[in-house]
Amino acid sequence: MTTAAFIHNRDLQFPNASLQASIAEAVGPEGLSIVDATRLATALMGDAIAGNMFMLGYAFQKGLIPLQLDSIEKAIELNAVAVRANKEAFTWGRRAAVDPDAVAKMAFPAEPVPLASRQPKSLADTIALRVKDLTAYQNRKYAERYERLLMEVRRIEGEKARGRTGLAEAVARNFYKLMAYKDEYEVARLYTDGSFRRQLHEAFQGEYKMKFHLAPPLLAPRDPATGHLQKMTFGAWMMPAFGVLAKLKFLRGSWLDPFGKSAERKAERRLIEEYAATVRTLLNGLTPDNHALAVEIASIPDAIRGYGHIKEKAIKDAKAMETELLNAWHDPTKAALWNAKQAAE
Repeated sequence: MTTAAFIHNRDLQFPNASLQASIAEAVGPEGLSIVDATRLATALMGDAIAGNMFMLGYAFQKGLIPLQLDSIEKAIELNAVAVRANKEAFTWGRRAAVDPDAVAKMAFPAEPVPLASRQPKSLADTIALRVKDLTAYQNRKYAERYERLLMEVRRIEGEKARGRTGLAEAVARNFYKLMAYKDEYEVARLYTDGSFRRQLHEAFQGEYKMKFHLAPPLLAPRDPATGHLQKMTFGAWMMPAFGVLAKLKFLRGSWLDPFGKSAERKAERRLIEEYAATVRTLLNGLTPDNHALAVEIASIPDAIRGYGHIKEKAIKDAKAMETELLNAWHDPTKAALWNAKQAAE
């Protein structure tokens, strides 16, 4: 039921604590073993799917699988799918059942995490990091648009809602999200900027093959029942193609952009313009009494996630919420009530 619910609710929180408590109550504390198989398997094998075989090995070593080792290994061989990887994941699970600390140390060596330095420590750091990212995404002029709006929000929030914070942070997060939408050029850039190759070399050794599952709007067929684009499989030859496509990002949004005429790309560009206009509406009427409502409205894009038809529905839902909240915004009594309610919570 949880899996089905997650498909319809992107914000669903998996009830780990309650499930663990229910299982412990049923089997007793001594009969319960908790292991983060997905995280360990991903670190050790480079693939979250390996977590299934990892758990089988863990359970086998605990004496919970009434089969012989030879029988399980023979079954893996007969299945003839990633035989070596499945056997290795199974063995890692067995090791984790015997010495979980040793396996954890091998999966997560005590060394600095390179991405840690990218974590912003202040709003100014956040803005600077986003400006850098948007420059790489498109160009400096594109990033300056983001920077100018944020400077305006910070100034006016300080003047009109002195002592209150949150609006600039919300705009910094959500305007960036809308401006850095993942189109074909950005996907190509992320695959070819060097980080993807480094991750591959760190995760895999020896020979390996790459396959990309993509649904390019100009090529992918549509499901006859739903009308949704269906993913296609492409080989490693896509990497050179990505390299060429990444260099064409200057076409983004122009009349020469071959991808920019799709309904999804038009909607993404429209969202940027509409959000900037909404933020300026909020700044024009901002007061201490409606500040909390302004933060809520500025945070609406956070609910827009996914791709294709999933994103289309998310945009529709977000726009309905925006209309409702903006109606409250233009009614001082409702805005004050909203602010008081948020303060009480």
